[in-house]
Amino acid sequence: MTIKVLLADDQAMIRSGLRLILEDQPDISVIGEAADGAEAIAMARRLRPDVCLVDIRMPKLDGIEVTRALAGPGATDPIRVIVVTTFDLDEYVYGALRGGAAGFILKDAGPALLIEAVRAAYNGEALVSPSVTLRLLKHLNETGAVPRGRARQSPQLSGRALEVVQAIARGRTNQEIAAELFITLSTVKSHLSGIQTKLGLRNRTEIAVWAWENRIVESTSE
Repeated sequence: MTIKVLLADDQAMIRSGLRLILEDQPDISVIGEAADGAEAIAMARRLRPDVCLVDIRMPKLDGIEVTRALAGPGATDPIRVIVVTTFDLDEYVYGALRGGAAGFILKDAGPALLIEAVRAAYNGEALVSPSVTLRLLKHLNETGAVPRGRARQSPQLSGRALEVVQAIARGRTNQEIAAELFITLSTVKSHLSGIQTKLGLRNRTEIAVWAWENRIVESTSE
């Protein structure tokens, strides 16, 4: 099974880089490229990709407008959209997620997270860059929007697994967790898989939310 992806970015060099990263994967194929927002909407409706990667700042229509048109409440046949941008601004994050985006990824997050986001969107899940997740959760925590003391009950986590959970909730990537805990990247991934299974969670964003709900990171948050 191949995940069909449409790229929308006004810079040809960025589109080429994204294409190289994605098409290096055996299960992902780039089926089109758009240089502005209007072209992105037209191509998406014509080609019906599984996932669209959309930049925020584009001519004619910006990425948030594209997201609303393709994935928002008014879309008759929604397409999964991931916003990929260099601009880590709250107004863009909230605008994209409210518009129906299935992910918000910073361009400097690295190829692995980009690929993970595409696969997550294809499977009906959402993935947000760790640094953005951290800021969102801190904001929700400060405003009281993250419920406290009402989290789901869960099996006891080992000390090392708990350290991984805390690191995820602080916005660390897998590579950063491995370096901080002096373990291999494969060990981090193994812990992640076990944590998701034990807690009944689907991705690292849900793990971060669980950690904040359970006050796992209150004393260690940055």
